Amino acid sequence: MEETRQAARQRRQRRRLMVGSAAGLVVTGLLVCLVMTMQPDRKEDAGRAPATAVANSQGALPSASPEQKSSTPSPSATSATPSAGASKTPKTSAGKSTPRPSASTREAQAPATSSLAGRIRPKSTYQGVATVYKAGVGDGACSYGPSGDMMIAAMNTTDYETSKACGAYVLVRAENGASVTVRITNECPLPCAPGQLDLSEQAFAKLAPVSTGRISISWSLLSPDTAGTISIRYKNGSSPYWCGIQAIGHRNPLARLEVRAGGWRPLTRTDYNYFLSPDGGGCGGAIRITDIYGERLTINGIALRPDAVQPAGVQFARH
Repeated sequence: MEETRQAARQRRQRRRLMVGSAAGLVVTGLLVCLVMTMQPDRKEDAGRAPATAVANSQGALPSASPEQKSSTPSPSATSATPSAGASKTPKTSAGKSTPRPSASTREAQAPATSSLAGRIRPKSTYQGVATVYKAGVGDGACSYGPSGDMMIAAMNTTDYETSKACGAYVLVRAENGASVTVRITNECPLPCAPGQLDLSEQAFAKLAPVSTGRISISWSLLSPDTAGTISIRYKNGSSPYWCGIQAIGHRNPLARLEVRAGGWRPLTRTDYNYFLSPDGGGCGGAIRITDIYGERLTINGIALRPDAVQPAGVQFARH
């Protein structure tokens, strides 16, 4: 009987020990949870640190190409006064901007680059000779047609550079101090050497007697204060399936002509100064022209009418 009572007491003691251990574990768990709750959220802080570093580190951002920099203003530029030539956007009574219809738009300018300017670059002086030719009505390789102003010249083939020189204004100086400004409308083939200009008789006469025939000169590119605006002409035979496009009357030499065909599509320039779309893509749609200083003009509303000179109503800025 005594053994039975002793066994019962031992069982009761074991149960009390087990309950006490369980209670101790619960209290310990509660204390651990309380301590963890009082600590700062390290995971959240770790997430903030990289974001702050990226925001403060311009080196971590991809750099824009020169074209992107010219066409996409920085945040500070966006909040500043609009640049010259940018169209203003009226606001409605609700404060929302409403675009104003326009036949053309002017985009931001970028400094001239060697890829845009080609061989003839701004602020450069070239040495060569001037010769003279009978220019007739002033038409030539640039395909502008008759010229109302005979202060024109033909550029040597090297500097003509597949018609990149077409429409450029050049200040020509002779050794005697005389000077004349001419527009490039033609190409002077070999044996015309680099640096050589073949002047119309009327232009040559401003420097020396026509009978002289050949004189030493220096010349440089101009961005003159010309009157008038740019015009666009489609080549004879142009259609929705093939077209050639030409810009006329631009103050600065052209670097590029593009048409909108999905996105902007650059057209190939010919040596007779038309830009061709061989499959008709973009013919009759929006046209974008870029000068050697990086300024871009978008022209809308030009009908697909072959051999018709259609005013665009815009002009490149003077430099």
